[in-house]
Amino acid sequence: MVRLAVALVLPARSTNQVIHALRLMASPIRIEPGCLGCRVWIDDSDESTVRYEEEWTSEAAMRARVRSPRFTRLLEVLESAGVPPWIQFDFVTETRGLEYVAEVREIDGTFDGPPRDTPE
Repeated sequence: MVRLAVALVLPARSTNQVIHALRLMASPIRIEPGCLGCRVWIDDSDESTVRYEEEWTSEAAMRARVRSPRFTRLLEVLESAGVPPWIQFDFVTETRGLEYVAEVREIDGTFDGPPRDTPE
């Protein structure tokens, strides 16, 4: 999976306009092949920060996205905000759940839980 994360710190007068433009762009992106999700929101801890995020199934899907005319439109919206955005691409190679915690705690010998019943 590849995630694109964008943050824009905007003056209050620009926030609604940028949010509206990004939300209009998000809807068609969500149905593109390889797209796992696209969302836009205002940061809870800082109302002057608009956040935009896309998740794609693979690097190939993200590469296709970055080369697309719709991505050019995203860049135009970001440039029109008048402040340089923070942009980050995260390449996630593995996702694990609670089994990871058990594995690490057992391997490192830091499991402090009750003794396990072991089959004889």
